[in-house]
Parts: sequence; structure tokens; C-alpha cells
Amino acid sequence: MEKTPIAFRTHVSIFGAANAGKSSLFNAMLDQDMAIVSEKRGTTTDPVTKAMELIPYGPIALTDTAGLGDSTFLGDKRAEKTKKILDRTDFAIYAADPADFDETEYRSAADAFTKRKIEHMLVFTKSDISDISKIKKYDGALSVSVKDKSSIERLKDELRKRLSKISPGESSMLGGLLPDGATVIHVIPIDSEAPKGRIILPQVQLIRDCLDHGMKSIVVRDTELEEAIAEYGGRADLVVTDSQAFKFVASVVPDTIPLTSYSMLMARMKGDINTFIKGAAAIESLKDGSKILMAEACTHNASHEDIGRVKIPRLLRQKTGKALEFDYYAHHDFPENLTDYDLIIHCGGCMINSRAMVNRVMFAEEAGVPITNYGVVLAYANGILDRAKQIFGSKTTK
Repeated sequence: MEKTPIAFRTHVSIFGAANAGKSSLFNAMLDQDMAIVSEKRGTTTDPVTKAMELIPYGPIALTDTAGLGDSTFLGDKRAEKTKKILDRTDFAIYAADPADFDETEYRSAADAFTKRKIEHMLVFTKSDISDISKIKKYDGALSVSVKDKSSIERLKDELRKRLSKISPGESSMLGGLLPDGATVIHVIPIDSEAPKGRIILPQVQLIRDCLDHGMKSIVVRDTELEEAIAEYGGRADLVVTDSQAFKFVASVVPDTIPLTSYSMLMARMKGDINTFIKGAAAIESLKDGSKILMAEACTHNASHEDIGRVKIPRLLRQKTGKALEFDYYAHHDFPENLTDYDLIIHCGGCMINSRAMVNRVMFAEEAGVPITNYGVVLAYANGILDRAKQIFGSKTTK
């Protein structure tokens, strides 16, 4: 669990008014001094996230946020960053100082949690120095003091119980698609974009997923695929490839063997593969000057082989013959106004959690903008989307 990536952890975030004791609570729950603590209001300026193990629940990501209710210019900027944390929060803790509790502000935050379908609990801090009698009127609220470790343990115990009741943040890339004992051929090209000495997270995740479901994995480079097909073709139940090699891999793999990509499997696990497949149809309607948002969940240096900043834009311009415009957003940056765009193309999303991906799909649908992802676009552009989506079953959008 200690090595579970942040993107695969349940995200728990602490919200509340400035000087409510959020950072002190954050440190106490971690049993570490990770966040700066001060009596001065507005000490926390940027969200701080730390991985922790909530035994026996499992790995979570705990986030401390800047205080709400600061009407200064910098306070507004901090509040904007805090609100963005909502988009990737699975469970919220609202920390409140009993001596300075603004019920209207709390109700406003609770409404924001409800709108995003985020479960939350109200936690009164500083119980060692404040009158906590008002806690009785709020069902399920807790009172804690960072100086009382037993109260922090009670908070953790309640958090374990509540997290166990909500749906898990992540499911599976392959679970339910193939039977136990199936054989999967993983095609992993090694080019200038491949990290030295390791393979990327979706590839690692799929190998582990196969192990968890009793499936056999054959891992090859694209240059070894033909040999692997000759040796294992009759026993292979699925070939999964990096999206960039879709065209070549499709030419080698017989039609009798299902084929898809890591990106499409990741979309199935974290987002909505049907929505992404439907969104790809918007490519046919693109015109000169159409604006496309390219959303990447990670930050990296782009090279001449970069899939999102080079290959897909070039491929789409060639396929449509249109002068298309592209905007690029990386990691947790995502524009609030999506109505300026004609299409959103998202990466596989391996570096953000399911909540963030689901919310981005929701924002696109609310704005009336079609959304798809890298793997679906590359399958579509290479004329093999019908084949690449078959593994997802009869409910997949046609």
C-alpha cells in the first residue's frame, strides 16, 4: 500500500474557514508536521496532499486546503485553488472552530459537496479550549483536539467506517471482460517517449490487473509482436497495445483475436468509455478554425514524438484536411469555460483519480461539448475503432 500511486488512492480533503485548525488536523491525522501551522489567518496558501495508510481501510490521499471566507485578492485566489480540489475529492472533512463557526458558510460548502455527490462529515476542532455544546445539533458531527490523540483516533475510526460505505474510487481495467485464465499479449513499444529503465503506469497497472484476475501476460515490443502471434496466437484472448502503435499492431494481429489499447482500458476504469467513443464522432464535424482542448493528466517534457502535442494534432489535421486549433492543459489544470471548444480529447487519465475524470466528463456534458480520449481518437483515425471497442461488449456505443 505504501507504493500505491496517488491517482489510485481514495482522496480525502479537509475544507473549512481560515484559521479553523485544518492544517493542525491534517498534521495530527498524518502524525507528521507536513503543513505549516500558525495563528495567523491564511497561512495555508496552496493545497498540500500526502499519501497515508488508513488501516484497515487502505491507502488514501489526504489534502489540506486554504481557508474559505477570506475576501482579499489573495484570499480569492486561494479559494479558487481550494474549490478545484473538490473536483478530485472522494470524501470531504469540514473542519470548524466552535468559537468562530459560520453555519451559513458551512451550509454553502455542504451544498457544494452534495452537488458533486461527495460524502462529508463535520468536525469541530479545538475541543480542548472551546465550548463544543453546539455539536449536539449536528447529527454525525465529531469534536477533536490535536492535543488529544484518542480523539484523532476516533476521527480516523469514523472515517474508516464512512469510506467503507462509499463506492470504491477505482475498479479494474480488465475485470469482467475476460475469464480467469485468459491470455493477454501486451504490446509495449520502446521509443524516445518510453521512460528509461521502466514502463509507464497504465502498462504496469494492466499487468497487475491480469495477475489479480488469474490471467496470463505475454509482454513484447512491437518489433516482436509477429513472432509472439505465431507462438501464442491460438491461445491469446486479447492483444493490448500502446495507442500510438494501433495501426501497425492491427495489421499484424488476426481479426480472430480481440484488440484494444491501454488508454481505452484506462478510460473504462476511470471514466466512461461509451461517452468517449460517442465523442469521437465529432471529428467528422470539425471545420477550419475548430478549437480542440487537449487535456493531459500528467506533466512532462514534450518531444517530437509526443502523442498529445504532436502526433494526434498532426493526424487529425491530415485526416480532416482542416486548419484546426489546439489548446493544451496539463495535470490538474482544466478550463472552467468549455463552451469555446468544439471537442475535448483527454489522455488515459492514469495520473488523476476516477473522481477527477468523471467530473471532467460531467463538465463537458454540461457544456454540450463532446469529449473523447487519446486511444479512441487514434483507433478512430486509423479506421479500427469498431474492432478496438468490441472487447467492451454489446453496450458499447455504436
